[in-house]
Amino acid sequence: MTLGDIFFPALALMLVLEGVLPFIAPKVWRETFARMLRFNDGQLRFMGLISMLAGLLLLWFSRM
Repeated sequence: MTLGDIFFPALALMLVLEGVLPFIAPKVWRETFARMLRFNDGQLRFMGLISMLAGLLLLWFSRM
């Protein structure tokens, strides 16, 4: 199994999941994004950290 066998399907799935909220509820997505623009850098970094940790946990549990 090569990196491309895992990376590209994972990237495609991420793009699909990222597109669900703007497709289903564009107003909610826009309001959420506008709220995030008011966050300072530390808050955005913390949200990114939490997102990465959640993803790593999901990967770890999927391997069990």
